[in-house]
Amino acid sequence: MPRFRRTALAAGLTIAMAALSTAVALPAPASAALPTAAVALGDSFISGEGAGAYTPVVDVNGVSQGFPGWTAANNNAFFCHRSANASLNQANLPGIQNRFNLACSGGQPHDIANASQARTNGRTVASQLSQLRAVAQTQDIDLVLVGLGSNNSSFTFGSVAEKCANRFIADAWTGWWEFWAYLNGPVEQKPCSDADLATAAQISAATAETTAAVRQILTTLDQVDADGQHRVVFQDYTNPLPLDLNPQFHEEDSRDDTRDKFRDLGAERYAGGCPIHRASLAPGHRFSQGLGSIVKSTRDTLAAEFPADELVYLNVQQAFNGARLCEQTSSPSGSLATPIRLQDGATGTFVTSLAGKDKIAIQRIANTCVTYFQTCQESWHPNATGHQVLGQCLSGAASTSARSVACVRASNGAISVS
Repeated sequence: MPRFRRTALAAGLTIAMAALSTAVALPAPASAALPTAAVALGDSFISGEGAGAYTPVVDVNGVSQGFPGWTAANNNAFFCHRSANASLNQANLPGIQNRFNLACSGGQPHDIANASQARTNGRTVASQLSQLRAVAQTQDIDLVLVGLGSNNSSFTFGSVAEKCANRFIADAWTGWWEFWAYLNGPVEQKPCSDADLATAAQISAATAETTAAVRQILTTLDQVDADGQHRVVFQDYTNPLPLDLNPQFHEEDSRDDTRDKFRDLGAERYAGGCPIHRASLAPGHRFSQGLGSIVKSTRDTLAAEFPADELVYLNVQQAFNGARLCEQTSSPSGSLATPIRLQDGATGTFVTSLAGKDKIAIQRIANTCVTYFQTCQESWHPNATGHQVLGQCLSGAASTSARSVACVRASNGAISVS
């Protein structure tokens, strides 16, 4: 780690200075060394979406934005959802004195060098590079956690999750002919396929976007880091859902999800946090692997361009093994991800059960998420305990001598990084 090398260098200088001072009276140093810092950049999986304890966020006008209310515009800076429980804040990082979370839920490659509000659905925050430069004025940046790739100009994690969950809910409660039931027209009711999530061409475009944005991060770090020594950890994404649901969630009232209308099963899966067709799960995991390929490709490309930089790829795709939503009968209890939770209007009260609700109520509840996205944007993100696990993953990536590591959760819950 840069901190270890700097410490050794400082020790050698101290000895030399002490010897010299016996012969010559040396002037006091002009200024003290800057405190060391770790910085988080990127999107919701880094900002702490789903982990609660969200802190105020300074907007593009320099105004600190606290919670503005459930009916506020979703572009409010607060909805970056920077959590005190985010993995950056839970990681064990020896030698790091201060931590700065500059990531923003919904963040895209565009937002690295540009104000987020300059694009559709962006939030009113300055570019993440502008925020990084401000931190570097008072801090010696030793570690940077980057999470980019799940949101880009081709697709976003939120839109993918919304698409697949809405298809399941529509299939469970409404007939295929009832197109009036949801805002923005009819909702498809068949399981999500690979093409519904991200095509090969979209993954390729997202990789190019992400690489260009992170290249700007590395260039800026080389310009502003006090001593030029820093490690950059490229974290990919963990899927909140298992490869298959626990058998408890396969059918209810003798109905599975391959037929039209299955309300009891729909209610059961919603309560468990996993309103999804079983047939959508495999494409979802291939989508997660595609996101991982974006991150790894970005790291590998830039490692060749910046050979002096310490760039580490952190694979967290198995970090939630055995503790994903609906993987155990107790779900969502014991899971490491937040369940899908909706509100019946922007009330602040989450609907935890859909049992007994008719399709008119389902229509109203589902539409709340469309109108007030902040009421449901935590869904399917790591929760506070999940971020604690990701913090352990980051701890390993921050200290390893390897340049590519995988963080894996064992059946007994132990986390290993190798």
